[in-house]
Amino acid sequence: MERLVNLLYTELLKLKRSNMFLISIIGAGVAPFVVVASYIHIKTKQPTPTILFHQLFTEVNLYTTLIIGFPLYGVVVAYLFTREYTEDTLKHLLTIPVSRISFIISKFILLFLWIMMLTLVAWALTLLLGLIGSFPGFSITLLLDSIVKFLICGGLLFLLSSPIVLLTLVMKTYVSPIILTIIITMTNLMIVNSKHKDLFPWTATLDIANNELQSTYPPEYSYIIIAVTTIFGFITTLFYFKRVDIH
Repeated sequence: MERLVNLLYTELLKLKRSNMFLISIIGAGVAPFVVVASYIHIKTKQPTPTILFHQLFTEVNLYTTLIIGFPLYGVVVAYLFTREYTEDTLKHLLTIPVSRISFIISKFILLFLWIMMLTLVAWALTLLLGLIGSFPGFSITLLLDSIVKFLICGGLLFLLSSPIVLLTLVMKTYVSPIILTIIITMTNLMIVNSKHKDLFPWTATLDIANNELQSTYPPEYSYIIIAVTTIFGFITTLFYFKRVDIH
C-alpha cells in the first residue's frame, strides 16, 4: 500500500511539471462556454425565448459526455500511459522494486481523479457562466441534481476508458487511442436518436445519469454491457502489462 501511495505521489509530481494538466482544463471548459454563448445569443432574438438554468446543465452534460469529453479523456489516457514509453524511462523504473500491478493501478487512480476533476470543472464553469448570464430557474435542488448527473457520467466514462488504456499500452502511441475515441464519439452522434442507442455503452452513460434509458430493452442490458466492457478492459490491461516484455 505504501508503494502504491508513493507511486501515486510520484505521478502527481510529474503531472505538476506538465502542460497537459492545464490543456485538459481548457478542453473541459469548451462545452460550458459554447453552450452558454449559444444560449446568450438566442436570448438576443425577438421574441426572447425563456431559457432555464437546468437547460444549461443538461446541454453541457450532453456535449461533455457524448462529444467533447471522451476524446479529451482519450488524450489524457494516451499521455498518462505512454509517457514512460516516450521518455524511455519505464524499463529503468521497473528495475526499482516496483510492482507492475501497483504501477498500473496508480495510473488508473490518477486517471480517475483527473477525469472527475475535469468533470467538476465543466460543471463549475456552467454554474458560474449561468449565474453571470442571469438564467432563471436556479435552485439548490437543481445544483445537487446536476452535480450528481455530471459525476455519474464522469465515473462511467472512467470505467469505459479501460479498453482505451489497453489499446494505448499495446500500441504504445498517442495516435491509436485518439482515433478510437473519435470513432466512439462519431458512433455516439450517429445513434443518439436511435431506439437501440443504449446497447452502446458510451451512449448509454448519459441516459443512465438522466434516468432516461430507452424502453426498447430491459435497463439491465445497458448495465451489463458497461460492466462487461469495463471488466474486460481492466483485467486484460493488468494481464497484458504484467506479461509484456519491457524493452
